[in-house]
Amino acid sequence: MNHQRLIGRFIVCDPAVCHGQPTFRGTRILVADVLDQLAKGLAWETIIEEWHGFLQPAAIAEAVTLANSR
Repeated sequence: MNHQRLIGRFIVCDPAVCHGQPTFRGTRILVADVLDQLAKGLAWETIIEEWHGFLQPAAIAEAVTLANSR
């Protein structure tokens, strides 16, 4: 049974992945980690490189939009 909950197009919460914390779909990359990188001033391109291309700019944009809406 899949208990994955879609938060957006790229972000999900799945109790079986990272204890249900929001991650980018298809990865174990925590949204909180990427938001922390952004808060430290890292450029999007650098973040994408550090995650070995597993993130897309649109996924980062969605994380920022969702964070700003809370």
